[in-house]
Amino acid sequence: MQNIHPKTLQDLEFPTVLAQIAARCNTELGKENALTIIPYGDKGELMDALGQTSEYLASFSNDNRIPNHGFDQINSELGLLKIDNSTLEVTGFRKIGSICKTVEIHQKFLKKFKDYYPLLFDKVDDMELHPEISQAIDGVIDKFGEIMDSASEELRSIRSQINEVRSKINQSFNAALSRCQSQDLLDEIRESVVENRRVLAVKAMHRKKVKGTVMGTSKTGSIVYIVPEATLKYTRELGNLEFEETEEIQRILNKLTDQIRPFLELLREYQNYLSDIDITAAKAKYAKDMDAILPEINEKKELYLRDAYHPLLYLSNKRKNEKTWPQTIKLHRENRIIVISGPNAGGKSITLKTIGLLQVMLQSGMLIPVHERSSVCFFDKILTDIGDNQSIENHLSTYSYRLKNMNSFLKKCNDKTLFLIDEFGTGSDPELGGALAEAFLEVFYEREAYGVITTHYANLKALANELPHATNANMLFNSKTLEPTFQLVLGEAGSSFTFEVAQKNGIPYSLINKAKKKIERGKVRFDETIAKLQKERSKMVETGSKLKEEETKAREESERLEQLNTKIKSKLESYQEMYDHNQRMIQLGDKVNTIAEKYFINNKKRPLISELLRIVETENSKRKKTTAKIAKAKQEEQKQVAQELEQKIKKVRVEKKIQKKKEIQAEKNKPRPNFKVGDRVRMMDGKAVGTIDTLEKGKAVVNYGIFTTNVSVDQLDLVQAKK
Repeated sequence: MQNIHPKTLQDLEFPTVLAQIAARCNTELGKENALTIIPYGDKGELMDALGQTSEYLASFSNDNRIPNHGFDQINSELGLLKIDNSTLEVTGFRKIGSICKTVEIHQKFLKKFKDYYPLLFDKVDDMELHPEISQAIDGVIDKFGEIMDSASEELRSIRSQINEVRSKINQSFNAALSRCQSQDLLDEIRESVVENRRVLAVKAMHRKKVKGTVMGTSKTGSIVYIVPEATLKYTRELGNLEFEETEEIQRILNKLTDQIRPFLELLREYQNYLSDIDITAAKAKYAKDMDAILPEINEKKELYLRDAYHPLLYLSNKRKNEKTWPQTIKLHRENRIIVISGPNAGGKSITLKTIGLLQVMLQSGMLIPVHERSSVCFFDKILTDIGDNQSIENHLSTYSYRLKNMNSFLKKCNDKTLFLIDEFGTGSDPELGGALAEAFLEVFYEREAYGVITTHYANLKALANELPHATNANMLFNSKTLEPTFQLVLGEAGSSFTFEVAQKNGIPYSLINKAKKKIERGKVRFDETIAKLQKERSKMVETGSKLKEEETKAREESERLEQLNTKIKSKLESYQEMYDHNQRMIQLGDKVNTIAEKYFINNKKRPLISELLRIVETENSKRKKTTAKIAKAKQEEQKQVAQELEQKIKKVRVEKKIQKKKEIQAEKNKPRPNFKVGDRVRMMDGKAVGTIDTLEKGKAVVNYGIFTTNVSVDQLDLVQAKK
């Protein structure tokens, strides 16, 4: 795969898409890098990028949200680490430590959930982890960005001395303050702070009575600010110690920089990873905002965009709560070139830009707003000629510029190219320009390139109709209102509705008629035929919609009748069983009645009993056959029920164990009551309630009235405390 020309990206407004993705990045470096995205040159890298974006998008809708990836860029720090004997600032170390920890968190998280995010895991798993970097930084700098006392023994000692000296300064200053106050040498404010030092606020008239260094006066001159002489020597000592502290901190930072310097390339790799993840997350957010997906990627050079939306138009209309019309388009080996015709403002250019922009986005690792049944392929080159291409700086007219562009197309065009040309052939004499455009189109066709063009030229529509692997298409228009429906229909050319639109806009009919006479009769008839076909198409679409509705209703009615038929069948079977049972009972009754009559006549018991037993045995033999079948069925049913019951019992046992553990834990955590003699208690696993008679060393004698027992207080529950 090759990169797409910047001119193509500009034509398709790809930079606007990049600006919208950059706005969704969290980091400054991510925003900068997002604006430089270009289509991938390597197919393997592209598939990884698409897969990673798809995985990140999936993380928004499950419980395993990917951790935060925010960071402050360390480009200046990486530059310093290249220079020998350089030293990083504290803020630089903190940024480096934060990046190392963030990468470590990502690696641990993605390792845990690698089944959910396999491609994102592979991306971070390749990187080496060196926790000693952040450990070394944390051993020197605290969470507030201060150098810790424990950074070195020397620093600890210096800071200890500084604290002692500061204490002495305060003591000596307070002594001088008390002395001067008692001598009434100070103003009402007593003291102040000048140049970060405590000073005495001495009345100007007594300035010579106070020994020390004058630090300044008040605006009125009535107060002189003096550092007492007693504190001066300690102040000098403090200055020396603070200088030593600064020197030691510098030494510590030098050492820490040298420790981190060998990891320069690893830190660059960490930053690149987090920047890439920031862009991947931004792509996923962008995809979520426009309901984008990763469609099927095919190898058979087929581009099937079903219900495809132009991303920029979709998001713009979404903000305004307006409807966006999707397009469906299909390019494959048997239908490589589509010629779209029809009136202006019908959506031809938007369809063209939708195809191009979605293809460029996909080849840049972005998901696209299409139906999930869509299928796409990749192209090595995408060539475009869209919009006003007048070249002012080169003093070229639109037509000259387009001819230069077409020449470039002819050099690059092959079977791995997708070309998109708007208003093909315009800018010159219609007949001559149309003929040249026809010649270009034949070359593109012979080279087996894939493409979509828009045109008003009848000869290009006719050519598309003649070429076996090219087809006409048009944007549907409502022939009554002359309003666009923004629906692309393949298989037939579109009318420009030139005279109809003119009439709708109030141009006198006599003038339109005059214009018609000035052109070839055949062309008018051709355009009228196309317009008529489009009207018929609109009617067919309406009829098709009605038939579809009727088909849905018929299907629902059929399903309802089917359900009713099943219920009636079930009832008939029940009635049949009841009827058969009743008939059997009648026959049995007749037999018994016949035997009873014989007994009534001859009054002999033996034949009566013999006949009755024979009838009973005959009936029982029938029952045995039926019972054997029923028993077998019942046995199977019982077996199934037993298995289900066993599974439920296992489940209940597991749940009970878990519940028991929770209860035991709760019992352990529950504060034990402080038992007293006379409290009403019971055993934890018992129901009988007794009274505590005596308590000694964690044992209690509990009186149950009839008997007493000696138990540990840990086994007792308090029922009622003694009042």
